Amino acid sequence: MTEVEIKVEGMSCMHCVGRVRKAVEALNGIKALDVQVGLVKASFDENILKKEEIEKAISGAGYKVASS
Repeated sequence: MTEVEIKVEGMSCMHCVGRVRKAVEALNGIKALDVQVGLVKASFDENILKKEEIEKAISGAGYKVASS
């Protein structure tokens, strides 16, 4: 199990949280997820899913992953 924290730009409300949550939850391999304005915390099975795929889902929902 791998855990990551991803900072997200462009989120400002609970609607944004819902859009990002829906996009990330749809990914196979997510085990636990906490989405807040500006932050995604995810636990996932690295044998099934990669961090880059989570970032792509966030981008696909219309938000920018902040560079670390």
